[in-house]
Amino acid sequence: MANVIMYCTAVCPYCTMAEKLLLSKGVWEIEKIRVDLDPSRRDEMIAKTGRRTVPQIYIGSTHVGGYDDLAALDRAGRVDLLLAG
Repeated sequence: MANVIMYCTAVCPYCTMAEKLLLSKGVWEIEKIRVDLDPSRRDEMIAKTGRRTVPQIYIGSTHVGGYDDLAALDRAGRVDLLLAG
């Protein structure tokens, strides 16, 4: 299964929803990068993704985007393909 990295904050409901969706897909390990604890990590997120909002999710080397993007990919049946590598 591909590695999953999620830039997130502690109080973001979309981060929680993204985590629940990934858990439903059998993803038990998500590398969470808390941008609320380390402002330099937020700068890193913005530089990598061009986006300022959380969550920002990577599956393997693919930048999925935020929760809405993840949910749309799931509805299209593509999250399982990304997770399979």
